[in-house]
Amino acid sequence: MSTPSPVNSPAEFEPSAASPAAAPVVEFMNDDDKRVLVVDDEEYVRDLFADCLRERYPCETAASADEALARLAEKPFALVLSDMMMPGRSGVELLREIGARHPRTAVIMASGVDRTQRVLDALRLGAYDYVLKPCDLDVLTTTVERALERRALLNAARDYKATLERHNEELRRSRDELQRLQSQIVQSEKMASLGELAAGVAHELNNPAGFIYGNMDILRECTESVETLLALYGTLTLAPEDAARVRALKERIGYEETLDDLHSIVSDCREGAERIRDVVQNLRTFSRLDEAEFKKVDIVEGLESTARLLGRRLSAPNVTLVRDYGELPPVDCFAGQLNQVWLNLLANAAHAVADGGEIRVSTRREGDRVVVRISDTGYGIAPDNLSRVFDPFFTTKPVGEGTGLGLSVTYGIVERHGGSIEVESRPGEGTTFTVSLPVDVRQDAATDKEYEIV
Repeated sequence: MSTPSPVNSPAEFEPSAASPAAAPVVEFMNDDDKRVLVVDDEEYVRDLFADCLRERYPCETAASADEALARLAEKPFALVLSDMMMPGRSGVELLREIGARHPRTAVIMASGVDRTQRVLDALRLGAYDYVLKPCDLDVLTTTVERALERRALLNAARDYKATLERHNEELRRSRDELQRLQSQIVQSEKMASLGELAAGVAHELNNPAGFIYGNMDILRECTESVETLLALYGTLTLAPEDAARVRALKERIGYEETLDDLHSIVSDCREGAERIRDVVQNLRTFSRLDEAEFKKVDIVEGLESTARLLGRRLSAPNVTLVRDYGELPPVDCFAGQLNQVWLNLLANAAHAVADGGEIRVSTRREGDRVVVRISDTGYGIAPDNLSRVFDPFFTTKPVGEGTGLGLSVTYGIVERHGGSIEVESRPGEGTTFTVSLPVDVRQDAATDKEYEIV
């Protein structure tokens, strides 16, 4: 706080030759950072302060607080030098308004009353300094200079803080993106391992399953031949004692029932072998590790093999699976990755209609693209969550029942293949996912986005 001058005559407002020189103007301030507004209801004081400050700064004057606020609304001022006591709004009220409307404007209060409480009140409200009138003009100039320097430093600090916060936000987004990509890479490795495991299991089961399935026909033929031979023996005339022994043996082993059981066992084993064969074929179709290259693929075949893998969930008594397949051309793609898309979408649909409902799978060709729609009549997705369904780790399932990566993985795979995926949903009515894929895609175009696939 400035020390009041003991001189009381108006002449003492003039600069003194013995007064210390004002501090140099900071070099980084432009005209907007030096513009000063002098507010005082006394014209003499107002003009005196303004004439003194104009030697270094662009300076304007106002006769009241209202006029000062009007000037501040027209253009920015770096500093306001205001009298405390004025008609109408006081300097304190002006200080409050400036703090609320123009927080980057510094304020110095001036008053002819030396009261400590008044000084403290002004400083608490945000004033940089408080000078007593009459005051040495060199002291006033130095005070203004220091206030402007402090304002410039504070504004630079604010701008630097804002820049740091912006950079921190960019770093945070980059970190989140990195984590998303890392999670996708981890999921990609998991799916690759799962595909290798499925292909390995399919390969190991393929040969013994083939043996069993192939031998079942031979076993049936052999059984029928033995049955024919036994029937022939039954028509022969035996000695009474031999006939009695044969009847006793037939009764003991349950001959007639044994023949019926043998037919049933052979039939059941054949059906089981067929199911094992189908599972092996579906695993091979789904993993496609023997077809890992970029090639033309039948989309419907992939949908069917995926549906068979989910057979238990899609064939529940209260779930209806409707197929509406249009004629489609073969599509350029990585078959195993597209099968992962169908698996995720069909599994989600099955979860949505777990309590009963319908799942509809339709395919159409639209120009140079094929469109696959998978819809359900389940509980739907809330509007607030609809825009987040493709975000990594977002899931509406209970903890432990979902990772929140399925649809994120799906989005990445579809995007890599040059396609698009959209979702429509109404709570309580169901959800529809629409996948659009180009029929012809260059392999290098799909490979260029490999980092997006999980």
